[in-house]
Amino acid sequence: MKPAKFDYHRAENLQHACALLKEHGDDAKILAGGQSLIAAMNFRLATPSVLIDVSNVEEPNLVVDEQNGVRVKATTTQRFTEKHAGLRQRIPVLVHAIEHISHFQVRNKGTVGGSIAHADPASELPAMSLLLDAEFETESASNKTVVPAEDFFITYMTTSLKTDEVLSSILFKAPPQTSGWGFHEITQRAGDFSLAGSAAVIDLDSDGKCSYARVSLFGVDATPVRAREAEDALLGNQCSPELVQEAAASVRGIIDPETDVHVTAEYRRNAAQALTARALEDALSRAVTV
Repeated sequence: MKPAKFDYHRAENLQHACALLKEHGDDAKILAGGQSLIAAMNFRLATPSVLIDVSNVEEPNLVVDEQNGVRVKATTTQRFTEKHAGLRQRIPVLVHAIEHISHFQVRNKGTVGGSIAHADPASELPAMSLLLDAEFETESASNKTVVPAEDFFITYMTTSLKTDEVLSSILFKAPPQTSGWGFHEITQRAGDFSLAGSAAVIDLDSDGKCSYARVSLFGVDATPVRAREAEDALLGNQCSPELVQEAAASVRGIIDPETDVHVTAEYRRNAAQALTARALEDALSRAVTV
């Protein structure tokens, strides 16, 4: 199919995009990489009457090192982020997750902010934003706001962004330098959306006890999920194999997976537990006791 008729505007900068959003309201959609939006339009699943293209704003690809993390401009392509040496060194789990997004041709055009704002619960980047305590800077024609990742995702492909707001940048918080990480997902074929996925970050103190823990899940609920129950099971304790399995089992009670044409809800629940255990084991193997 072909998309429904629409008007096209190329934004000169983000302020111009915000002004256009204010003018056109619910009829408008932001076009960044277009890897999700254009496909949805071709199937008439999305029928915006106005597209506002932000792909050519000033310095579209921008990754900036900050004291407590790395800030990524929302228009930055996933491929640029994936290849950024500083980000790979400081937050390797984020780069590893991006490498699992679709295929490199898609990552060449798809943007970090576009994936997060699209908010597909099976996508890697929304889950990474929860794992890394990300903060989203949003802009409208009148003000700027900062939204924690945990307050951003409302339900399936729905966020807290207002119709006149645009996601301008993402601050991914850097975990402790001595922490270890793990990331696992299941797909039918390489490059497909995940059927289930889990990521973890763990840091250990001088006694080998868990002093920092983050666990997030994707593809198993209407939004990405931060597994605080699993984190709490680990914090302050020696991470024995038995405790890791106990923490992984706790995710079964906090997710609400769906059955679809690919797999059942029970499959996703079992996969979430197994993948969390693997992610935690990998995180522990990479963590450095200080």
